[in-house]
Amino acid sequence: MTSKELLYVEDALGHENFMKTCSKKTAAQIQDPVLSTYIAELEQKHTELFNKFLNLL
Repeated sequence: MTSKELLYVEDALGHENFMKTCSKKTAAQIQDPVLSTYIAELEQKHTELFNKFLNLL
């Protein structure tokens, strides 16, 4: 993997980690159960994407 590709993967990991954290906090704060469930699903999706990027390393 080139250094440019490595920088891209590291940047993507940071973004996915940020989105995962934001989704988790938001899902806990939302009172609407349907919306909270949807946000929790987004958290799971970002966790999966984070793991996929991590496996590239």
